[in-house]
Amino acid sequence: MFSTGQIYFAIFFVIAFTAAMIWSYRKDLQRHRIHYKNTAIKVFLGGILITIAFVLIRIALK
Repeated sequence: MFSTGQIYFAIFFVIAFTAAMIWSYRKDLQRHRIHYKNTAIKVFLGGILITIAFVLIRIALK
């Protein structure tokens, strides 16, 4: 299915990509704390609103 080279490349890519993402996130951590305060709460409330809208639409269409 996959050659040995492709499997090695996939493993290397996943490790390198994950390391780059961690490095980038840690580098910008101070800026994230300043500019993105309470973002988790906003995302949670948005998810709740979407869920409520979905349920109401499903009830209305029955």
